[in-house]
Amino acid sequence: MKGAAIMLLLVPSLLGAGGAPAGDDYEATIRQWRENREKRLKADDGWLTVAGLFWLEKGENTMGTDPSSGIVLPEGSAPPRVGTIAYDGATATFTAAAGAAVTAEGKPVTTMPLRDDTAETTDLLTIGGLRFFVIARDGRHAVRLRDLNSPLRRNFTGLSWYPIDASWRVEAAFVPHDPPKTLKVPNVIGYVEEQPSPGYAVWKHDGQEMRLEPVLSDGGSELFFIFKDGTSGKETYPAGRFLYAALPADGKVILDFNKAYSPPCAFTPHATCPLPPEGNRLTGRIAAGEMNYGQH
Repeated sequence: MKGAAIMLLLVPSLLGAGGAPAGDDYEATIRQWRENREKRLKADDGWLTVAGLFWLEKGENTMGTDPSSGIVLPEGSAPPRVGTIAYDGATATFTAAAGAAVTAEGKPVTTMPLRDDTAETTDLLTIGGLRFFVIARDGRHAVRLRDLNSPLRRNFTGLSWYPIDASWRVEAAFVPHDPPKTLKVPNVIGYVEEQPSPGYAVWKHDGQEMRLEPVLSDGGSELFFIFKDGTSGKETYPAGRFLYAALPADGKVILDFNKAYSPPCAFTPHATCPLPPEGNRLTGRIAAGEMNYGQH
C-alpha cells in the first residue's frame, strides 16, 4: 500500500470520458459498477472489516484482548496478550508475546519492524481472524485493525441507490487553474492536507449552475471530487460523497453522479476520511448515486 489519507480511498472508475453506452447498455454498466462497489466493501480488505484505530504512544504499546492493553482487541478474537509495539515517534517494531501465533505472509513472527502505509509495501500481521498494520497520518502513527468476523461485516444489509438517471451523467466544462492552485482538504481527525487541483468543473442541471473542484488522484491519473450537496444529511451521507472522473479532454470532463458514493466513514467509525473543501459544498441537490447507509 502506498499513499496518505486521501490516497487510501481511491477506487478506479469503470466509465471514463470516452462516452457512455446508450440505454440498457448504460444501465447495465452502472449496475455492474454498483455490484462491484458492494463487493469491495464486503471483501476481506474492505472497509466493513475495519474494527479499530489505535494511535501509538511513544514507548511500549501492549496488544491483546486483556482490557488493560493499550491496543484492546475484540473479546474472544485472540489471546489476552498478543505482543507489544515499540514506537519512537517515527518507527514501530512488533514483538510477539510467548505463545501468540502471529504471522506475516504466512510465516511466524517473533520481532519485526513494521513498514507503514506510506511505504511501497505495508507490513500486515495476522492472528486468527484479525489483521493489523501501521498507518501514518499527519506525522503520527496508528495501528489499523481488521476483523474478518466484524459485526459490521456480518450485519451488513446492502447499499441503497437512487434510480439510475442518465441526466446525471453530465458533460461539464473544465476550466484549468491559472496559475495552478492547491485545495485545503480537511479530514475527520482535524488535519488539513493541501492537494493539487488542476481546475474546476462547471455545468448546469435543470437550469441551475453547479461547480466542483477536484484534486488529482494518486499519480495524477484521475480527478477525485469530494462534495456535499442539498441531499447530504437527508438522503445521503451527512459528511458528503466521493466521485471519480477521467482527466479532462478538449476542455470537457464527464461527471457521472450515478457512481457517486459514500466515504468509508459511513460504514466504520475507524476511518480517517477527507471532507469536502470549502468550495465543494453545494446547495443544489444531486439526487443520484449512493444513498445513506447509517450513522456512526
